[in-house]
Amino acid sequence: MIREKPAFHVIGLPVLLVLIAAEIASIYSLIRGAASPSVPQIIASSVAIVALGIGFGGFTVVNPNEARVVQFVGSYIGTLRTPGFWWLNPLAFPRRAVSQRVRNFESARLKVNDKDGNPIEIASIVVWRVTDTAEAVFQVDDYENFLRVQTEAALRNLATSYSYDAHDDTLPSLRTAHAEIIDRLKTEIQDRLAKAGIEVIEARISHLAYAPEIAQAMLRRQQASAVIAARSRIVEGAVGMVQMALDELSRKGVVELDEERKAAMVSNLLVVLCSEQSTQPVVNAGTLYQ
Repeated sequence: MIREKPAFHVIGLPVLLVLIAAEIASIYSLIRGAASPSVPQIIASSVAIVALGIGFGGFTVVNPNEARVVQFVGSYIGTLRTPGFWWLNPLAFPRRAVSQRVRNFESARLKVNDKDGNPIEIASIVVWRVTDTAEAVFQVDDYENFLRVQTEAALRNLATSYSYDAHDDTLPSLRTAHAEIIDRLKTEIQDRLAKAGIEVIEARISHLAYAPEIAQAMLRRQQASAVIAARSRIVEGAVGMVQMALDELSRKGVVELDEERKAAMVSNLLVVLCSEQSTQPVVNAGTLYQ
């Protein structure tokens, strides 16, 4: 495993001034040697000019939130992270720039089957940054493409582990268990990207829906479930109100009802309370039994 380490560097401005002064002196010496003429002076001045010219190649600029991964004859010699104007080994190439900024990645909409086998569409957004430049550059071929592929793989695995919408309220689902799903997705992506020197700051599901071929059927099922739940609540409330009415009539002695009349009253009250239509009252002009 190649781990990040700091690269040797010095402040660039003083070195630049020294190199400029030395280059001027070497050129002046070459001119004087040519005028003499002095062959040793000409050779020494020429060598100095070439060497100093190579030294100018050691300057590099590091921008804020950027790092430079430095290599020398194929070997990794360190990473330069501090922003500024620096001088390092002029023969150290390449000096690859790696962004340290926080970046977003939004996956494509993937079509997968959930835990129940229903085809769904799912996508995610990952907030990430490079924390180890050496691993990002040397451990994987292309860390951005590696991020894309591994994020989609983790998202597929997550989608197949949960149902889109669980019929049991005690079971987690993609649609309801938001905190658990987010934690699971972030953990899976981070585990896959750790070897590439990438830190996952946040991961969220950005799109979740049934596939178009079953969307209408699932919508009708959800509507039916909602209607059943609403009806159950209405019936539960209506039964409580009927029980309360019978108890109050009995407690205050307003009227004595036999079991048959109680059943008729319960039936009428349930029809009134549970019906979706407004009921029409019927006035009984006779006795209670006619």
